[in-house]
Amino acid sequence: MERLSGPAEEARFVVESGVAARVAGLIEPVLESMGYRLVLVRLMGGSDAILEIMAERADGTMTVEDCEAVSHAVSPLLDVHDPVDGAYRLQISSPGIDRPLVRPADFERWAGYEVKIELKEAVSGRKRFRGPIEGFADGEARIEIEVPEAGPQIIGLPVALIGSAKLVLTDELVRDTLRRAKGSDTTAGKADKPTRKAGAKRIDVTK
Repeated sequence: MERLSGPAEEARFVVESGVAARVAGLIEPVLESMGYRLVLVRLMGGSDAILEIMAERADGTMTVEDCEAVSHAVSPLLDVHDPVDGAYRLQISSPGIDRPLVRPADFERWAGYEVKIELKEAVSGRKRFRGPIEGFADGEARIEIEVPEAGPQIIGLPVALIGSAKLVLTDELVRDTLRRAKGSDTTAGKADKPTRKAGAKRIDVTK
């Protein structure tokens, strides 16, 4: 089983469209030069539009001071290129506790926690999946699901088909995220991650 490492692991598989894609293309190099990673860009609302930019440091943290630094860096760039028609409010934020997963490395970092995944097109007759993360390998996000009459099964969902992936808010996730935010140890809480069910089998998923 080949696991990703290096640039491929850090490349986002979530791709914005339209205005959000133009904004992402403008700001991502700036964020990287500052030591941040772009998570997601969203343009929400109509007359009172909000341009939301989610970002984080390499260890997954993002303080208020970090948000202010990103805002000061990208605001002039957006003013010059003016990618958004009309007035809007710029909002810089962290990904949050129930964060979106946008990179292959995210599935490794958050292994053991529950995720909700929606595919761009149906696989085996369904587009929505939910279950504990089992990592990422061979171009697939691995999760565990319950299959009627078969019990827990580990499936691989091709990353190219993932439209969105988001962590499910649980007590374990909240506790670990709070520990990380305190900065005592960016890997704190690994020993307390939800225990994976024994006996889960790997099955192939095809369209």
